[in-house]
Amino acid sequence: MSRPAPSPIYTLRGAGGPLNTLHFSCHGKDTPLLFSGSGKGVIHIWNLNSRRAEKIVEGHSGSSVIWVSTLQSTDALISQGRDMQVCLWDLREGRSEVVDTVWTGSVGFSQCSLLETSHGNYLLAFAGQQTEEVRHGYIKIIELPSKTPVCTLVPDTKLGMVMCIRLWQPDFGAGPLLLAGYEDGSLLLWDVTQRSKLSHAKAHPEPVMCLTFDTKRLRGISGSSEKKLSSWKVDRQNNLQLQDCVKLVNPGVSQLCIRDDSKLLASAGWDHRVRLFGWKKLRPLAVLQYHTDMVQSVAFSDHQDPRQRLLAAGSKDQRISLWSIYNEGADTG
Repeated sequence: MSRPAPSPIYTLRGAGGPLNTLHFSCHGKDTPLLFSGSGKGVIHIWNLNSRRAEKIVEGHSGSSVIWVSTLQSTDALISQGRDMQVCLWDLREGRSEVVDTVWTGSVGFSQCSLLETSHGNYLLAFAGQQTEEVRHGYIKIIELPSKTPVCTLVPDTKLGMVMCIRLWQPDFGAGPLLLAGYEDGSLLLWDVTQRSKLSHAKAHPEPVMCLTFDTKRLRGISGSSEKKLSSWKVDRQNNLQLQDCVKLVNPGVSQLCIRDDSKLLASAGWDHRVRLFGWKKLRPLAVLQYHTDMVQSVAFSDHQDPRQRLLAAGSKDQRISLWSIYNEGADTG
């Protein structure tokens, strides 16, 4: 049975639009930060000590911001908007300048994926731009900061649009791999270096709305508009293998997130709720009820001290809720 839900320890208001994306930057910092991107094209940088917005930046011409992240080596911010651009920001010493942009040409909701390949060098993956590329699920990968094209990944069968993307670097094998969820409910595993498909699994009858992947355990989970989550793993031969399904009370999941210690899974529900599961056995742990509209994003903080870890949820109701939960070595199962 799920435990009774706690209350948020605090909430952040004033985003001025639906919250599409959240990203923490707390590790080794005196001032822990939370970045949020809204449907009104605004990025808020929240100071978690003062619980207020430290800075508000706009760089996507009022278009919805659908993804934000930080470049670990340089502390720069990177954001993606539905204005078909990815922006790279310099936030050092109080600045908030766009120092470079990447034209993706993609107006969809598929979030980019970023992978650091060496100090200061990254791969950026995003959905294809031309109508034909979008319809056939093309994925483009470039290097940053050079913006040199690396490859385009093209499915050999009709899978529809690419819905979600996740780049990762395995501990064994040569180069980076990429997981992608498609409109027809398929998951594909790609070898970026060889530009080839390694495995294909039909995880859902509906479009894959979100996926997340545990690179330590080589396990992942995906969600769609159905009343279930589908879990799967990547074996040593790089085959996708479908595993258990998790039944949900209500249909629709916007985002999934696994905590860094591989103990907790959080889901952002269309039913206004955040659900927590033990990642090991996918046991339901808690249902977090606070928001009055669809929850569109969830993120776990990267605090060095596990007791300080937070879960953030962003909603269409324009509020961010922050929760302190399962931080003291509780049995998550």
